[in-house]
Amino acid sequence: MPSVNANDLKKGMAIRHKGDICIVLETQHRTPGNLRAFVQASLRSINTGRSSDERLGSTDKIELVDVRREKWDFSYKDQSDWIFMNPETYENVTLTSELVGDAKNFLTENCRVDVVFVEGRVAEIELPPTVLLKITESADGVRGDSANNVQKPAIVETGLSIQVPLFIKEGELVKIDTRTGKYLSRA
Repeated sequence: MPSVNANDLKKGMAIRHKGDICIVLETQHRTPGNLRAFVQASLRSINTGRSSDERLGSTDKIELVDVRREKWDFSYKDQSDWIFMNPETYENVTLTSELVGDAKNFLTENCRVDVVFVEGRVAEIELPPTVLLKITESADGVRGDSANNVQKPAIVETGLSIQVPLFIKEGELVKIDTRTGKYLSRA
């Protein structure tokens, strides 16, 4: 497999590190004072699911691992497992709650996601940048309380609690940023 310098690591890459295969979650290049530059990388192990912060020398050679991304649809949740289906082959894959993680707050039936395969095994799912979700609970806005972009709490169909403007009512569809979990607009 090809290798790259630690400086060239990007989010979403799969690497072989300390005998394990890891997904790069985040990287930061640091140059402290008069010391040598290094890369601070957050890695998640494919085998254990644990995340760790690793300090890599900026010129260290890192071995890359083959990564494949495919579009899959979320089908349904079964007790603690999440079932996804490939829309072309109708093949199903079952993922654990640990692997789905915080994405559960944005998954609705038929939501299209990228499933990342590393060496034939599911490593993670990547959500689209925004999703449309229905407001299921929201208090009524107080008339005349409209100064300075006032927000109120609301709960969407997945159970996620968000802050929305006062004019949003129950039953409305709203666009939510999956990276921050914040309200963007009406749908």
